[in-house]
Parts: sequence; structure tokens; C-alpha cells
Amino acid sequence: MANVKERQKNFFDVCGHCKIRFNCCWDAKPPITVNRERIIEDYLKTHGIHVEEPFVHAEYTFPKENADGHCIFYDKNTRKCLVHPVKPETCVAGPVTFDINRQTGKIEWYLKMEKICPLAGVMYRDKALLARHFEAARKEILRLVRELSPEALKAILKRDEPDTFKINEEEIEGKILNKAYQNN
Repeated sequence: MANVKERQKNFFDVCGHCKIRFNCCWDAKPPITVNRERIIEDYLKTHGIHVEEPFVHAEYTFPKENADGHCIFYDKNTRKCLVHPVKPETCVAGPVTFDINRQTGKIEWYLKMEKICPLAGVMYRDKALLARHFEAARKEILRLVRELSPEALKAILKRDEPDTFKINEEEIEGKILNKAYQNN
């Protein structure tokens, strides 16, 4: 596990007081690469955390949800993620999300609206904080889209991300663009 502390700044002071019932952990279905699945399984084993068959393998792999629709790794008692140091790339990136625009050949970066994520509001008001977090989010998401299979990438690009607004865009590697739109 390459320097976990560098991977993610802990925003739990904001997230821990969220009044929106951890919307980010409910019906999220963050994509899991083969590598991230192995990292999470190793983390669970190393820390003695037992989660029976934690992943769903469908159009793309994602953590199972509990009966109320929260991620299987969300602990209702502590309001924390059981696998926080190694959690999925899109969880680290939140409240920044993305889409790939076929017409422009660019990856587009979005920020969730404050009404669904108080952390997004904090970041929007603190441009330096948003800039730092965006660079970390960007690295995580670019690694994710490079590692996902074409089928998985296409499936997650179909998921709607309502209540967001565009904050940036950039050219995307042709290889990723081809993977996202091959056979379409």
C-alpha cells in the first residue's frame, strides 16, 4: 500500500457532520478495478474485518449494498468507511466526478452541488482547497479509467450524475477515448 496518507486528505470533520445521511455512500456503486478489489480484500484480511463476498460482479464491479442501500463498507455506528485508507478511487475523488465527452475527446470534471454534498460547498468557497483536492481527484480518476475494462468504463459512463456542475475539462488519452466508445 503505497503511502496511504498521501492518497487522501481526511475530510471527516466536514463529512462526519453531514446531515444528508451520507448520500455519497448510498446507491453509489463506485467502480472497482481488479487491482482495487485485491487491495481492499488484502486490507480487510490484514485488519480482521469480515465482509462476506463484498463485491458485485455485473457490468462492472462495485461494493455490495446493505439492506438500506448503503455501501457494504459504510459503518452506520461510526459513520465511517471500513476501508477508508484503501477505498475506491471515485470515493477518494468525491465530490469531484467526471464524464468523457465523445464529441470533444475530453474528460470533463464536475463538482457536486452543496445541496447533496456539504463538502462540495466548503471546497467551492475555498478555491485553494478545491485546487488541491482536484489534483488528487484527477490522479485517482485517471488511474481508474486507465485500469477499467472497456465494458466497465462504458457502464459507468451511463450512470447519471445529477446535481453537478462542470469545473474543468482536458484532453483525454486516445486509448481511453477508444476504450470508452469502441463498438458504439
